[in-house]
Amino acid sequence: MTNTAPFAHIETPALLGDESATGSVTGLSTQEVIQLEHEYGAHNYHPLPVVFSRAEGVYVWDPEGRCYMDFLSAYSAVNQGHTHPRILKTLIDQAGTLALSSRAFYNNIFGQYAKFVTEYFGYEMVLPMNTGAEAVETAIKLARRWGYDKKGIAPDQAILLACKENFHGRTISIVSMSTDPSARAGFGPFNPNIGPVCPAGKGSLRYNHAEDLEAALKAHGDRVCGFLVEPIQGEAGVVVPDEGYLTRCYELCKQYNVLFIADEIQSGLARTGKMLAIDHENIKADVLILGKALSGGIYPVSAVLASKEILLTIRPGEHGSTYGGNPLGSAVAITALSVLKDENVAEHADKMGKLFRAEMQKEVERSSSIVGKVRGLGLLNAIVIEEERIGGGKGAWEVCLLLKKYGVLAKPTHRNIIRLAPPLCITEAEIMRGVEIIKRALADVMTMSIEQIHGGKVEHH
Repeated sequence: MTNTAPFAHIETPALLGDESATGSVTGLSTQEVIQLEHEYGAHNYHPLPVVFSRAEGVYVWDPEGRCYMDFLSAYSAVNQGHTHPRILKTLIDQAGTLALSSRAFYNNIFGQYAKFVTEYFGYEMVLPMNTGAEAVETAIKLARRWGYDKKGIAPDQAILLACKENFHGRTISIVSMSTDPSARAGFGPFNPNIGPVCPAGKGSLRYNHAEDLEAALKAHGDRVCGFLVEPIQGEAGVVVPDEGYLTRCYELCKQYNVLFIADEIQSGLARTGKMLAIDHENIKADVLILGKALSGGIYPVSAVLASKEILLTIRPGEHGSTYGGNPLGSAVAITALSVLKDENVAEHADKMGKLFRAEMQKEVERSSSIVGKVRGLGLLNAIVIEEERIGGGKGAWEVCLLLKKYGVLAKPTHRNIIRLAPPLCITEAEIMRGVEIIKRALADVMTMSIEQIHGGKVEHH
C-alpha cells in the first residue's frame, strides 16, 4: 500500500489559491477570524494571512472555499497527511472509550504503546510526554540525572552541550541554549551550563563543526552529561550537515562517556526519507526525542526513548505529566507509527524529495534566478532567497504572499529562507504543480510592486 492511497478519493482541485474561491463563506470569514485572534489572542506568532477551516491530505481550505496545498505541514506534524482516516478513526474510537486516566493509575493502552514504540525504534524504555518542548526538557533532566548517578559528575556541576543556531523549543531551559536574540531578549536570567558554550571556551559550538565539540569535551569532558543536537537544523533554515558530522559527534560522545541526544521532533518519522534523520548515518542515539508526527497531527504526543540504565535514573515522583501516556494519545501514536510503515512513507518521501530538489535546482541554475540555493533531505527542504536581487523592499515574505495567492502555503524562516515541507502523502503530480506555482511566484515577485503583493497597505513583519 502506498501512502497516497488513503487520499485517493480526493478530487484534484482544478483551481488553487485566490482563483478557487467559491463566493460563499462557511461560518466566520477569513477577516473575521483574523480580527478575533488579533484582538483576543496573544501576539506571539505572526501568521501568514490565511485561515484553515478544513484539511485533508495535502490540501487545506479557508472559510471562503479557497483551496491551497500545504507546504509547511504544521512544522512536520502532519507527515501522514491532514486528517489521515486511520489515525482519525483511532482517535474517535478511543475517545469514546477512555481518554485520560493520569499516571496515578494504570490504563489499558499505555503499556501496549510503550512496548510498541520501544520495539519500533529499538530501545528498552519510553518516557511519554505531550509536546516537543516537554520532551526536550525531559531529555535535559534525564541527561543531568544520568550524569550524576552513573557518570559521577559532582553535584550541580553537569554541563549539557548544544550547537549554535539550535531550536529545541521555547521554555526557559531551552532558550537558555539558544543563540537567537528573539528567543532570549528580555527573558533572562538563563540556566547555566547548558547550550553551545563551554565554560573554558572562547567561542560557541558551531553546527557541522565536530572539532568544536571535541574541544569542549577535551576541556570539560568529565563534567559533560549530554550533547543535544538536531540531525537537521529546521528552524535555522533546513541546514543539512556534511556527511560524517553526526557520526564524528557520536564517536566523541562515546569516547568521553557523554549521552548523544538526538532531537528528531521535526526531522524524524519519515520526513527526510528515512524513519529517522540519523538513520542516514546509521547511528543510534543514546536518547531519542520524538514528537509532532508521532500522532499524525491529530493529538499532542511526544516521547523520550532510551535504555533502562538511563531512564531508570528517574524514580517515581521525580518527573511526569498529567497527560503523558494517556490512552487517547497512546492509541493514536500506535496507529500513526503503523501508518508510516504500512504505507511506505519514508521511501515515498525520499523519492518525492529528490524530484523536488532536482526541479528547484533548475531554478537555481537560471542566470536571473533569485534563488541562491536549494537544500534538504527527503521532503524537508528549503530555498534560500537572494533578497538583494529583488529590490523594492521585497523579500521571502513577499514570495510567500504570492505563493498563497497562487495556492501554495509556506513561510519564511530566518528572514530569507523558505521552508518547503509538504505532507508526505503528496503525489508526483502535486509536487510538479507545487514547483510550477513556486516558480511563478519567484518570477512575479520581480515585476510586482510591494503594494500590489500586499494588496494595498504594506504590513511590516
